[in-house]
Amino acid sequence: MILHSQIMGEGEPLVILHGFLGMGDNWKTLGNRFAADGYQVHLVDQRNHGRSFHSPEFNYGVMATDLLTYLDHYGLGRIMLLGHSMGGKTAMEFAVQHPERVEKLIVADIAPKEYPSHHQDILKALSSLDFDQIKSRGEADKALAQYLKEPGVRQFLLKNLYWVEKGKLGLRINLPVLTQYAGQVGEALDQNSMYTGPTLFLRGGRSSYILEIDEMGIGHHFADYELDTINDAGHWLHAEKPDEFYRIVTKFL
Repeated sequence: MILHSQIMGEGEPLVILHGFLGMGDNWKTLGNRFAADGYQVHLVDQRNHGRSFHSPEFNYGVMATDLLTYLDHYGLGRIMLLGHSMGGKTAMEFAVQHPERVEKLIVADIAPKEYPSHHQDILKALSSLDFDQIKSRGEADKALAQYLKEPGVRQFLLKNLYWVEKGKLGLRINLPVLTQYAGQVGEALDQNSMYTGPTLFLRGGRSSYILEIDEMGIGHHFADYELDTINDAGHWLHAEKPDEFYRIVTKFL
């Protein structure tokens, strides 16, 4: 099974991996900018997300294999690889498993360390949606607001809504499997895994995902790394500060 993607532009391949509960479409605006610079941009939906296939298996090992299968399917050799949050973990896993396929690696606001599970409220909110009763995005937003106060978070999640059939809404994500394996999203990279190619870690200045103490762990796994910070940005740094994100990434590429 081949992961779903949007492909734009011509040139050197740049593959972008979204975060947990996201989809490739979240990166469409930046993807168009990279494509205009001469890259063939692949906005990939990871398994159990977006329009990609659903599977009872969900871990970084199988997601790295999904990416290898995708690259082979499209005849892509060495790629530029960019991943945010969960997508960053998949990108790291792929790079250490298949270093010969990664020209340069960009990891957005995630470190190779273990993170405690912290998506329970979001998953509970999504599980509460009753699509026998909810008939519009507005009604879904009101239902989510009982659990999630931040409008931006709700709008991000509502991108997963789609019309299953006329008058019937549903979620594109495989919510049961993602709920079951949410704890695995925070798993650390194996201690013995290394990638020696050029690697850029980008963090948000207001995010706590990459701390100063994490640099030691980053350097252990990624010998040729640099770390840059986008001030006044949180975890969704690419959405909050797209111009600065674009500038830093294109300079690195």
